[in-house]
Parts: sequence; structure tokens; C-alpha cells
Amino acid sequence: MTLLNVSLRSLYWNERNTKVVHMDLARTVGSNVHRLRNTAGMSLADLATAGDISKTTLHGIEQGHGNPTLSTLWALATALRVPLGELLETPTPRTDVVRADDQRPRISGDAVSARLLHRIRLHGTVEVYDIDVAQTTQHSTAHLPGVQECLILTHGSITTGPTDAAVTLTAHDSIRFDANHRHQYQGHGQHNRAVLIMLHPDT
Repeated sequence: MTLLNVSLRSLYWNERNTKVVHMDLARTVGSNVHRLRNTAGMSLADLATAGDISKTTLHGIEQGHGNPTLSTLWALATALRVPLGELLETPTPRTDVVRADDQRPRISGDAVSARLLHRIRLHGTVEVYDIDVAQTTQHSTAHLPGVQECLILTHGSITTGPTDAAVTLTAHDSIRFDANHRHQYQGHGQHNRAVLIMLHPDT
């Protein structure tokens, strides 16, 4: 997303072009800054110092009450080591479920018809597994930060996903979730089979 598109869609500028006036974006920016700061293991004081702003100002931003200049947003993005867009855009949902009959973009050729299930941004390693899930429950501990799992159920029914938000899938449903949380697999019936894609970011 370009800065021009962001300004046209989400922001407007005052007459001096120095203050970014937040509307619905204020809460998004505040939530993103708070989340990214915690992910980076930085205290409020650490980020305030790195961004060369006061703790009071940073606290206001995280609460969605701030009105930071563009230069402040750039400074925070730099201190957090993320692109500016990470502060402006709503994060991808932690869990993304696609049902077999959901209307998703589909394209067709002479031999192949394809339906888009998930888009995943990643620089790292992709592992693809053919898995069977028995009629019992398996709990998996949290993987490393950034690891994602994407599962496409080809036969049967299973319950899977983050332990506190697991969902039940049937044949041809799919799910994508952040695997750096405790998650589970539970089969229903004798034969449950799926393709599991694990995505490991570069470290």
C-alpha cells in the first residue's frame, strides 16, 4: 500500500500538513503499536526513547487518543523495525477459516479450476504434510513466533486451531492460524485426512 493510497483512504491533513488526523485509524494505530512493542519485548520507556517521544505521548498513541505527526509514525516504525504500513493496517485475523461452500475467487483453465483459499506473506521455509487425525485429542504447545499452520481437510471431520478458538471442519474446509499459541487436533470418525502446510519464517 502506498502512502498516497493511505492518505486518500484513511487520513486527512491539516492546513500545515504536519499532523495526521486519525479517525477510525486511531485505534488501529494504537493497537498495532502496543502489539508490536510487546512482540519486540520493549517497555513503554524503551520505545519512547527509541522514537524520541515522551512516554505520555506514546501512551496516548497506544490508547488511540494520540494525534502523531507523520515523522513520529516513521520514527516508531523504525524503532520497531517494521514498515510504516504495519502501524496503519488492520492485522490479519489470528484464525482464518474457509468453508467448502464459501464464495472465494475462482479461476478456470482447460484442465484446472482453482479457488483461492488463503494468502500468506512469508520469507522462510514451507513444509507440506499429508496427515491423518485419529479419534482423540492432541494438544500442541506453541511453536516459535511467526510460525503459521494452514490445513485443508480432504476427508472426514476434525476440530483444530488455537485451543481457545478451535473450530470444527468438514471435507474441503480449510483453516489458517498463528501457531505460536497452544493449539489442538481432534478427529471425529474413523478416517480423517488433511494436507497440513507449516510456514516457518526466516530467523
